[in-house]
Amino acid sequence: MQKIKHLTFNEFAPDVELVSAMGQPVKLSSLWQGQVLVLAFTRHFGCPQCKEMLDRLVKFNPELLARGLSLVVVTQGTLEQVRAYCKERVPGILCLADPERKAYQAYFLGRTSWLASVFSPKVIKSNRRLAIEKGWNPELPPAGQDALQMSGLFIIGPDGRIRLPYYYDDISDHPSLELLIGGVMGMDWYTPLDSPIGPG
Repeated sequence: MQKIKHLTFNEFAPDVELVSAMGQPVKLSSLWQGQVLVLAFTRHFGCPQCKEMLDRLVKFNPELLARGLSLVVVTQGTLEQVRAYCKERVPGILCLADPERKAYQAYFLGRTSWLASVFSPKVIKSNRRLAIEKGWNPELPPAGQDALQMSGLFIIGPDGRIRLPYYYDDISDHPSLELLIGGVMGMDWYTPLDSPIGPG
């Protein structure tokens, strides 16, 4: 994957205006005011690993809500694409359309390579498993979507600062949802932190 800057712990989260699946403009900053936001960026709509991650998020969403965390999914689809896809994959969860990939760029989500996304042994193994378990095979992206765009996930506190930036190492590198729900060692995502999580 190309080497680009990453957002880090405690930086202010970039604020970008996108459009919801209902066609309403939404500023990202409005989504973390007064609550902790789990901001999940997905790849293209033909990606089986993305379907798996979205299914996990839907499954865990009630627990996220119970702990005061709000979930929002950012996609690179057009409004029409997002309406159909999110109705099927993430019903009841706010989905945002970002066909120009403004938020992807603001959050420094880079592009992978064809070698890493198609021929990586880890990705091949993941594709085989998902084909057997779910019947999902890799598909070409819908028109306008970038097949090499990477995913990412960010936890943003009510103060607008990033509590946890998660950049994928490869397209099958999903974050632990138990981490999202319980925090690191049971930490409270609402509490501002004075130092990075973990050693260092």
